[in-house]
Amino acid sequence: MPKLSLAFLCVLFSCGPAWAQPAATPSPDANPLLQPWTAPFEVPPFPAIRPEHFRPAIEAGIAAQRQNVAAIAANPAPPTFANTIAAMEDAGELLSRVTSVFSTLQGAETNEALQKVNREVAPLLSAVRDEIRMDAALFARVKAVWEGRDGAALTPEQKKLVEDTYRSFVRGGANLDPAGKEQLKALNAELALLGIKFGDNLLHDTNGYRLVLEKDTDLAGLPPSVVAMGAEAAKNAGLPGKWVYTLQAPSIWPFLQYADTRDLRRQILTAYTTRNDHGDTYDNKAVVSKIVALRVRRSQLLGYRTFADYVIEENMAKTPAAVTDLLAKLWAPTRAKMLQEASAQQAIIDKGADPFRLEPWDWRYYTEKVKQATFALDDQAMRPYFALEQVRDGAFHVANRLYGLTFTPRPDLPVYNPEVKGFEVKDADGSLLAVFFTDYHPRPGKRVGAWTGSLRGTRMKDGRRVIPIVTNVCNFSRPAGSEPALLAREEVETLFHEFGHALSSMLSRVEYRGLAGFPRDFVELPSQIMENWAFEPEVLKVYARHYQTNEVIPIDLVRKIQQTDTFNQGFLTGEYLAAAILDMDWHTLTTPEERDVTAFEQQSMARIQLPSSVVPRYRSTYYNHIFGGGGGYAAGYYNYIWADVIVADAFQLFKEKGIFDQATAASLRKNILERGGSEEAMTLYKRFRGREPSIEPLLAKRGLTGS
Repeated sequence: MPKLSLAFLCVLFSCGPAWAQPAATPSPDANPLLQPWTAPFEVPPFPAIRPEHFRPAIEAGIAAQRQNVAAIAANPAPPTFANTIAAMEDAGELLSRVTSVFSTLQGAETNEALQKVNREVAPLLSAVRDEIRMDAALFARVKAVWEGRDGAALTPEQKKLVEDTYRSFVRGGANLDPAGKEQLKALNAELALLGIKFGDNLLHDTNGYRLVLEKDTDLAGLPPSVVAMGAEAAKNAGLPGKWVYTLQAPSIWPFLQYADTRDLRRQILTAYTTRNDHGDTYDNKAVVSKIVALRVRRSQLLGYRTFADYVIEENMAKTPAAVTDLLAKLWAPTRAKMLQEASAQQAIIDKGADPFRLEPWDWRYYTEKVKQATFALDDQAMRPYFALEQVRDGAFHVANRLYGLTFTPRPDLPVYNPEVKGFEVKDADGSLLAVFFTDYHPRPGKRVGAWTGSLRGTRMKDGRRVIPIVTNVCNFSRPAGSEPALLAREEVETLFHEFGHALSSMLSRVEYRGLAGFPRDFVELPSQIMENWAFEPEVLKVYARHYQTNEVIPIDLVRKIQQTDTFNQGFLTGEYLAAAILDMDWHTLTTPEERDVTAFEQQSMARIQLPSSVVPRYRSTYYNHIFGGGGGYAAGYYNYIWADVIVADAFQLFKEKGIFDQATAASLRKNILERGGSEEAMTLYKRFRGREPSIEPLLAKRGLTGS
């Protein structure tokens, strides 16, 4: 993270939340993380929390978990589901409570103090996870329950938890000899620190660049709203009278779409695509190379040929071969479509006074020219109908129509930043379902992208459902000048996407915490299916109203939106697939040596013949999905397209029955959204759809048939 200016520190520490304020290390009795939380719904007491509270609270949580696990392992009674598997559900409750708050702030509101704590506690957390999985006495009890599972009187959900628990111990090294266990612990600790370093470096380079414009002529082509955005950013940066554009999504993508000055487009996209690739302190190439090599070593230590074999075994796909087969089937028609799109853009360029070869910084600009010529549709014409709060309320409307949910603002709830909004969520019968927080705009302390998090997961405890606390964190366009925050079409889709993730957490009815999560390549189904409602005419009539006149979005604009559904899908699908293929290439390596990251990436893209005018959605040095933090999507970035095959097939049923058909919605809720990981994902899907999914609806949806 860059060194903070004195002015920024004054704002942060004088006006910001208390948790960001420096203070002496508190005594354990004064640590709010270790006290009962008395806010409504037991929401964390954010105003009272400071960075120095976290390490002692995490250490207390680790100590409590160790004590609880030791008691389970030493229990003289014969191992049973209740005294071993279920008991482990509660063993780390304090630690989970504290780390949920910590990870939320690390992603959405970090600073140098929190980053320092993160580096300190990551090895501690890695060590305690390894201790538990490698505890011989505990594993003996787990194994005994697993071996007797068929003869025990277990419910299907309990049996699934037993099987998942046993498998997690084996995958965590329980069957290794003592030397192997020590080796695995060292690998895990080193990987944890490398993931943190990658993310910290990326935050630095993303926040560290800005394109400063001083002349009106540099603004040529930019719509008034994009100009206003740049002026607002400049004002906030202490540069009044100038215009600033950054690498945050709401800033860079509109600039590339509209800026007439080609060299400025080149400058900002080059800055974006070379993040952490400058040979300096924040360069991530060595970090990537080391992470990949260590993942191979760890996977082979556990008996797997590659890291992808280790990861995908747990997913619907089951094998890397199934993933690479799907990606290959999609790549051929996608590349053909991409080349067609490039030709259309090159034709416009060739008609100009000074023709040149299409480059990556030209793609979005000339795509916009083609779209306007073909459909007479300007993305800026849509923005006034997509005011942020209206779009959010549109998503709430869909949840109400489908499931009967209601969302009531709760401004009294404690939050970690004034921009965060809280909601009380009730089910159709009026019962409390969840607490929901939204955090929609970019800030220096927030990592890039959009995600759904949890301050508290749901499960059954003492016969009652634990109420989840769910977060949606995004980086959407900020208000500019006198206008409210007006979203681009892609941002509308993202809002509905993340809200879909949130719904799956809110609606979950699993009995055990260990079964709350979907497999990685099924987890995107709840999110991606929600995107389908965003631009349905029946839904647009509800929320897409002009922010000044309250006029409903015109029907001809709705038709144009629908006509462009397959437009530019070669590029959009292709840049994504290129990144998914790069991920698989990294994680199907079979030897653990470190590699030249640049050369490897170039070879990967040359193999699939990625057109030179396209850059993969993520290059290795800023591929946070697979290298940052825990690398949750490593060998799994394919998840989005795998899920989209299922989603296209699933939403087809809504189109046949009616987009708000209550029976279909109830089936989706009961058979998928409430079930989490309590059964195999394909079993859940077939129960909803009546059969396995087909790839054809996705190809048709993206216009990739006949390419």
